[in-house]
Amino acid sequence: QVPFQQDFQKPNSRIGFHKSGSKLRFLPQRAPGAMTGVGTEDDIPLGERKTVTDFCYLLDKSKQLFNGLRDLPQYGHKQWQSYFGRTFDVYTKLWKFQQQHRQVLDNRYGLKRWQIGEVASKIGQLYYHYYLRTSETSYLNEAFSFYSAIRQRSYYYQVNKEDRPELVVKKLRYYARYIVVCLLLNKMDLVKVLVKELSEEIEDYTQRFNTEDQLEWNLVLQEVAAFIEADPVMVLNDDNAVVITSNRLSEGGVPQLEQGMVVGQLTLADALIIGNCNNQVKFSELTIDMFRMLQALEREPVNLATQMNKPGTLQEPSEKPAKRENPHKYLLYKPTFSQLYTFLSASFKELPANSVLLVYLSATGVFPTGHSDYEGPYDFGGVLTNSNRDVVNGETVQKRNQAQKEMHCLHPGDLFPFTRKPLFIIVDSSNSTAYKNFSNLFGQPVVCLLSPTVYPKSMQDQSQRGSLFTLFLYSPLMAFLYVCGLSSLRQGMWEKGQELLRKAYRDIGQMLTRSRAIDQAFLQFYGDEFLRLLLIRFVFCSATLRMHKLFRESRSFPESYPQLPKQDTVESNLLQKHILELAAMLDVQGLFYDGTLDSY
Repeated sequence: QVPFQQDFQKPNSRIGFHKSGSKLRFLPQRAPGAMTGVGTEDDIPLGERKTVTDFCYLLDKSKQLFNGLRDLPQYGHKQWQSYFGRTFDVYTKLWKFQQQHRQVLDNRYGLKRWQIGEVASKIGQLYYHYYLRTSETSYLNEAFSFYSAIRQRSYYYQVNKEDRPELVVKKLRYYARYIVVCLLLNKMDLVKVLVKELSEEIEDYTQRFNTEDQLEWNLVLQEVAAFIEADPVMVLNDDNAVVITSNRLSEGGVPQLEQGMVVGQLTLADALIIGNCNNQVKFSELTIDMFRMLQALEREPVNLATQMNKPGTLQEPSEKPAKRENPHKYLLYKPTFSQLYTFLSASFKELPANSVLLVYLSATGVFPTGHSDYEGPYDFGGVLTNSNRDVVNGETVQKRNQAQKEMHCLHPGDLFPFTRKPLFIIVDSSNSTAYKNFSNLFGQPVVCLLSPTVYPKSMQDQSQRGSLFTLFLYSPLMAFLYVCGLSSLRQGMWEKGQELLRKAYRDIGQMLTRSRAIDQAFLQFYGDEFLRLLLIRFVFCSATLRMHKLFRESRSFPESYPQLPKQDTVESNLLQKHILELAAMLDVQGLFYDGTLDSY
């Protein structure tokens, strides 16, 4: 069992791990003179030799195990857990060993500070990958602690004095990984500082070494800069400084179930988040849409201060795992059809009883080439999967005959086999409506939330910075401000807006659960907090766009399968009142139709 915690001491002290019981903490290093494991004067050389040999063994073993993580299948929950445990164990021993034998390793092995930094960086990576495997945000905090300590203690400082470009690349990669973790924890101020430091490091690196990867590193800088700028609205405090808002699920952020509400007992257990949009802002295999949806499916991470007093929750695979805080997620950036299907199948296979699988597709639309007499689940097109790696026997497959179906398209029919278990689908695409022609063949609850397929011209040039539909599911207030043409808002107004939204959410919840015409599938999913919030935000998005004067075509409104009863939900007078109240607060009532919507 290898739960981890850190406990930082003075910023300037050297740091180390100390495994005590089940906790791994940062502690000040021993003074260099405090040697251990050495006997009498006579056998010092032998003892020192053994120390160096043992250290080299642990170092090799740790690298071997770390590299082996790459070979583990990315899907399935079972195989990887014990392997991660062994890897953590070896890194714990390695860190403690170098801490105890620092002077011998300094004198006899020539241990450098960057090598200590490299070990700490690997542990940060282990935590990050553990977060990716489990979706538990507390491990992001652990990764952040390690990366932060490396920077505070300047472990990589000496690297620039060595004439070895590969060491500088290690430092640059460390920065890139640190930035990813800070982005996921919404530490935007720190991200900006790190990007500036990384930029200086890249400049220094390219000036000193005539390298071929200069363009690649500059592209990394451009990507992260675009990622930071992707949010269309800034929240400002009284000093005009940007306030970072989080859109993860927080305490009180979702309407509670009320007495008498008859809803399902299903739990969202697994989510596939798929990003295959051309030209969308991305960083580290995460498009802005994937990044937003990922946060919409997580609770706020546990605060580090409280985390320190809380034992870890990493458990041996043989033990019954603790209740999951967040649904487990697979993040698939530009997957091929076969990769997507492999992950879908693995997720479906391991889905626990009374659980839901969510599939989120943010992808370019594929449209049918011609109309046949019979229109089935493969005749409406769908969304694109990646074809770049479509190679057979070393040769790229020739372009298909135009009369045939697009082989790299995920059709609605491709998802039919997975409707044997509860399935919740979100499609954000220019051909999302292909999934309106869905069929529920097995009587299990199935819902598809479908994005608009056409946006007003004024909104289209923003698609690079993420889709409006996903923005509504992630941060409805930010999306509302954006469609109203507002690019900044005072913090006090933002909080008032959120308060108005909470009232609207409560009423939407009641509309959904009290409607007599609603399809039972919606109510089956309503019991889960994450799905409840997505359904409520979907209704709010639909109602907002229906009332907005710029959104005139029916193709500009979201749709769903099964259809929602419009009068009870997206065209409800009560909801329209909430939207007008929010518009009035922001002084943009003129953008919305008031009163009855006779034009429908």
